[in-house]
Amino acid sequence: MTVSEPSPPHPIRIMLADDQALLRVGFRMVLEAEDDFLVVAEAGDGAQAIALAASVRPQVILMDVRMPGLDGIEATRQIMADRPHTRIIILTTFDLDEYAFGGLRAGASGFLLKNAEPAELITAIRTVVSGEASVSPRVTRRLLDLFGTQLPQTEAHDATALAALTERETEVFLAMAEGLSNTELAERFFLSESTVKTHVGRILHKLGLRDRVQAVILAYEQGLVGR
Repeated sequence: MTVSEPSPPHPIRIMLADDQALLRVGFRMVLEAEDDFLVVAEAGDGAQAIALAASVRPQVILMDVRMPGLDGIEATRQIMADRPHTRIIILTTFDLDEYAFGGLRAGASGFLLKNAEPAELITAIRTVVSGEASVSPRVTRRLLDLFGTQLPQTEAHDATALAALTERETEVFLAMAEGLSNTELAERFFLSESTVKTHVGRILHKLGLRDRVQAVILAYEQGLVGR
């Protein structure tokens, strides 16, 4: 477990959580080549990741799902419960597997293959820091179709929040749950993309969701799609 020296002003603070030290070294080299990235800590297992997240307060965590002791999915769940504004990107070997989806259900903002190109890694981090998910809703829907019924149930969102949506917002929400992009939503409902973005923003706010990926998962958990 290592912690870096104090950072320069306003960098994106990143923590690495992976039991493979060589992989952490490789990620650190790629990330710290960016002027506005700073790796503030490294953890070798889930328990260390939880402790370090509380002490060094990273904005983004790259989290391996398969670590000894406490795995990355449970570590993600506990970190998000304590620090919900943290952005976690799951590191996985296969893009469509139950570990990747388990991480999303636990609160991660996306996932990356461990052999992703440096540009993909950098883009993913900038994307989640901006408040968006780094994995598309359509991919999330594919994961739901493949693995949704195989995973333990998580605590469901309050279904009464859905009643706060207007009729049009409900229509857009259900279409979002299909994995449609803003462009596709605009085409389906004969709306401008700016109007669609307004609807999506209001839906996420009313439902207390961070991003569109969470919207897909909520619709699935409420039995509105899939299953």
